[in-house]
Amino acid sequence: MKSQQETAVVVGATGAFGQAIVSRLVGQGLAVVAVARSVDALDALRERCPGLRACAADIASDSAIAAIGAAVDGPVRMVVHGPGVAVAGGILSAPTASMTEAVNIKVGGLLRLVRAVDDRLARGGRIVAIGGHYGLEPTAYAAAAGVANAALMNVVRQLSLAYGERGITAHTIAPGPADTERLHRVAADRAALRGISVDAVLDEMRCESSIGALTTPEQVAWAVSLLLAREADAMTGSTLMLDAGRRRGLP
Repeated sequence: MKSQQETAVVVGATGAFGQAIVSRLVGQGLAVVAVARSVDALDALRERCPGLRACAADIASDSAIAAIGAAVDGPVRMVVHGPGVAVAGGILSAPTASMTEAVNIKVGGLLRLVRAVDDRLARGGRIVAIGGHYGLEPTAYAAAAGVANAALMNVVRQLSLAYGERGITAHTIAPGPADTERLHRVAADRAALRGISVDAVLDEMRCESSIGALTTPEQVAWAVSLLLAREADAMTGSTLMLDAGRRRGLP
């Protein structure tokens, strides 16, 4: 009797990271349930990846638990939580609501995702959260993202402890600023405020990296697929930095 195909559930599937991750996991032979709020964006993604199962759900709401659970009908090998949050300004100017919203999406969303598939996660399963290096290296313009990603890393470590006895591991991937349309929009806003060019802002961001580079969605997708290896068991609870050498502190 043929075994049932293993499934990956990807939240934030229609974003730049999500699309690259979905493509990579499909290439790894996994059935993929793509979760996002926009039905139209999911339909467009499904056209590029035939056989994809789409699930329209708002991960910021508890209603997502039932919606995702209903979309999954096989053993879950991996869940990937990768929704983005707004860049709402520095700690002195960011609206307080942006903080709670970011934590709800990052931390609350991850917990909703895990609870949606808990009974289908088997030994060897992976819980993966896409965070960001701002959780460890605060910046002057993305306070909400920094706070939410710092909390996310703590929650992932707690999940690694809670699921360890079941042979399920939990991981955070922390990219630096990524070369996406979203980053270019942020750079345009910053450029307008300072009266300089967008290219100048992007060059400043590249100079923050020891190799003068921005992270790419394909690099993040590679790191996600790397965690499918059995050898990745030893990484549970840890944060895999994909920040192109931006982090200066130890450890």
